[in-house]
Formats: sequence, structure tokens, C-alpha cells
Amino acid sequence: MKSILPPQEVSRSFIEVGKTKAAMPLGKLIGLGVLAGFFVGLAAHLATVVATGWVVAGQEALYGLKMLSVGMVFSTGLMMVLLPGSELFTGNCLMTIPLCAGEITLGGLLRNWTVVYLANLLGSLVLAYSLAGFTGLLAGDVGGTAIKTAWTKVALSPGGLSHWMSFFMRAIWCNFLVCIAVMMAAAAQDASGKILAVLFPIMAFVTSGFEHVVANMYFLPAGIIALRFPEAVEASGLNPEALSQLTWKAMVWDNFVPVTLGNILGGGILVGVLYWAIYLRPERKSAELS
Repeated sequence: MKSILPPQEVSRSFIEVGKTKAAMPLGKLIGLGVLAGFFVGLAAHLATVVATGWVVAGQEALYGLKMLSVGMVFSTGLMMVLLPGSELFTGNCLMTIPLCAGEITLGGLLRNWTVVYLANLLGSLVLAYSLAGFTGLLAGDVGGTAIKTAWTKVALSPGGLSHWMSFFMRAIWCNFLVCIAVMMAAAAQDASGKILAVLFPIMAFVTSGFEHVVANMYFLPAGIIALRFPEAVEASGLNPEALSQLTWKAMVWDNFVPVTLGNILGGGILVGVLYWAIYLRPERKSAELS
């Protein structure tokens, strides 16, 4: 048995995977989408905990090492998505491969993306409300990190750049790496290989500061809900004017919209369509000629 599949076989395998996803019954699709929201949200909560406390003499310290540590623990989210099996919107952007191959319809792709996106959001919201509202885990310093993380995702315009363009571009390269991780995991033929395949690209996107819409489906609600705790608000170090920018409307318009579009472009086009064009389109042409 091969320990790893070559790129052409991996690309071809996504045709059958995509056909299964496009034809999946609605109830199963919703259930697996909610589970993926739980998995990624739990990894996001773990990342929030790990990101807390990197302060020396009142100043943030060891930023690169902190982000590296956060990226390593966040990778557990995609590991949980892929090994037990669930439906994740960002990974399903690779359904452009069977779409380009003519094996699924645009309607089947959009049905999957829409249902899975909403189910991921539902799972993330349930988790955020349960952790922030009923456990007390976001009532102190960790809650402060949650608030500050959420605020940076809706209000930060680094270097005077357009917030939308900045987050759109971060999202492109985020899902480029996520979909490469999914393809690498599909190439690996054992559990340890799949875990290592996921670890490094996900660590790379988090450490680099890129944007993942399903992760943000936890990060942003958790930060907004944590605003109810005075200790968390104080720990965030943000002033009232900054905190007023952290709203449900801003979550959708200033983050979900540009990040979703960027994730689709990065995973669906720069990975899915390119791999189809490189490895599968020639097969189709040669088959037509013969």
C-alpha cells in the first residue's frame, strides 16, 4: 500500500468526494456541518487560552512565538474535522474540482456551500454561547483576549490600508493553505500522516495572521458575548470607543463578507480550479480525442 498518493490521484479523488458531498441528504449535511463548527470553535477557544498571558512589564512579548504556539494548537480543529469526518465550508471550496470536471452542477455546489456555511455558523454560535455564557471561562483574562481578538477582526485597519482589502487578501491565502492541508491529508494514507499534513499548513496560516471565516464564527461571537463581563473588558485593555466597534453588524459586514469571499477565491480557485486544470483537464481532453 502506498504511504502517500501522487498529486494526480489526489486531485482525481476529489471528484468522487465532491459528488458525495453534493448529493448528501440535508439532515446529514446539517449535522456534519454543526460538528465542524464545534471542532473548529473548540480549537479557536484553545487558541484563545494559549494566546493569553504573553505580557512582560506591561508589554506584549515574544509575539512570533505566541503566534506559532497558537497556530500549532489551532491545527487540532482541522484534524478533528478530517479524521472523524464532518463538513467544513472552507475545505468544501475544493468542490470546484468536480464542478470543473462536469461531475456536479453549480446548484449542487451552492446547496452544499450554503447549508454547510450556515451549519458551521450554528455550531460555532452554540459553542460560543455555551462557553462564554455558562462556564465562566471567558470572564477574566481569557475573556479579555477573546474581546481583543474579536475587535482586531472588525476594526483594525493596519498601516492605513483598507480593512476590507486587507482581510480579503488575508482570507485568500488562509484558505489556500487550508485547502492544501486538506489535499495533503487526502494524499496521506495513515492517521499519523494526515495529522502531520494538517499541522504545518494550518500553523502557517495562523502564525501569519491570515483569516478563516469558520474560525471567526467562534472568535467574533465569543468576543462580543464576553463584553458582558467587566473583568474581561478591563483585561482587554480597549477603551469604550474601541469596544463600541465590536457589534454583530460589524461581525457580518466587516469580517464575514470579505473573509468568505477571500476564502472562496483562495481555496476554490487558486487550489481547486488550478489543480483541476493542471492534472485533470488534460485527461478530459485526451479522452475526448480518443
